Amino acid sequence: MEADVIRSPGTPPDGSAHGRGPDVTELFRAHHLELVRLALLMVGDLGTAEDVVQDTFEQLHRRWHTLRQRSSGLEYARSAVLNRCRSVLRRRGTARKYAPRVAQTERQHVDTATQFAQRSELITAFGELPRRQREVLVLRYYLDLSVADAAGTLGISEGAVRSTASRGLAALAAIMHAHDEEGSR
Repeated sequence: MEADVIRSPGTPPDGSAHGRGPDVTELFRAHHLELVRLALLMVGDLGTAEDVVQDTFEQLHRRWHTLRQRSSGLEYARSAVLNRCRSVLRRRGTARKYAPRVAQTERQHVDTATQFAQRSELITAFGELPRRQREVLVLRYYLDLSVADAAGTLGISEGAVRSTASRGLAALAAIMHAHDEEGSR
């Protein structure tokens, strides 16, 4: 039954591992849920988040042999997930820009109210932040990455991570305060 075994592209037929890092399968098992959560926070939709992560692992599987350091596979996956989320958000923005403007029906108001009620105030405020601030806050405080790891994932300096996180937290507090003010009127 040896022919039925599916191996990672980094695992030779004799089963010995070459390279120092984990293979794609191990990386998937260990970090799939974490990456789906990251994507979910970025795109706000579970189905899309799962698609983003699946596409990322598919691409990683195809390119596994080209990685210089297999131990950097997780960092590559995080960066790829963020890049794919950016693409999704760009496509959504373009689609919204060109979507026909249809008068809202009462049913649409009910659906919108239901969706708003289902989302927490924090998630709603989080979605109003600029993309880079969302990315930094997710990496630093949701995934609990160090400043250096977040900088490596985003390809920016550590100082930029620190300042963006500071601005993001201040903006998040201001948005939540504004929502509180609107709710008390």
